[in-house]
Formats: sequence, structure tokens, C-alpha cells
Amino acid sequence: MPRALFDGHCFICRSSRSIIQSLDWMNRVEFIDLHDPETLARCPELDDAQLMGEIHVLDGGGLHVGYDGIRRLLKEVPLGIPIWLLLGLPGMNRIGRRVYRFIARRRYSINQLGGRLDCADNGCKMPPAS
Repeated sequence: MPRALFDGHCFICRSSRSIIQSLDWMNRVEFIDLHDPETLARCPELDDAQLMGEIHVLDGGGLHVGYDGIRRLLKEVPLGIPIWLLLGLPGMNRIGRRVYRFIARRRYSINQLGGRLDCADNGCKMPPAS
């Protein structure tokens, strides 16, 4: 079962979780709020700053981050498979990763524009690119 670590303080992140969960009829994805104190104990190999920047999906095959994590989740849920296939078309990975990172870096501002102040104290800002 894939485990998706997401920022439960972020409206965009919670909305993405809700969409995947609505497509997950067979309960094949476990979502873990990275603000849950037990989360880091369950996943000690993951860095706090990285977790705050992008969704992380752990499965038997490894770690899938950001856009790749979303694609991995879509592959797991029945109604997500057509979207997963579409996102696998030539060139879509490159475009998808750029769009994902663009949104992820600005999600705090996007939350504010939408009237969602869930990311207090800039807590949802993406860490600087390394």
C-alpha cells in the first residue's frame, strides 16, 4: 500500500488528498499528515524541509516525489488510471514536473489568494532548490 506524506496544514494539499481519496474506492492509499508527531518516527529517512516542499509517496518500489508521487497515486486508484496514462504521454513528465513545482513553490500565496490562510507563518513555502 502506498503511503503519501502530505502537508495537512495546506488547503491545496488537503484538496489533492480529498480528490485522490474520492477516487480510491478500494482504500489502497494511506495518507499521512507530515505534521503528525508519529510521521517522522515512521519515516526517519525523510527530511522535514523536503517533506514540506512536495508530496512524498513511499511504496515497495521506493520513493516518488512531487509530480511523480501524484502519478504514482493515480496509478493506484481505479478512476485515476486514465489520468495516469494521459500523464505518461511523451513530454508530459517534463511539463508536469514544471507545473507541479511552480504550484508547490507558490502554494502559500495561492492559499492566501483563495482566502485560505491554512499555511500560517509561510509554513507551506517550498524549500530553496538545491
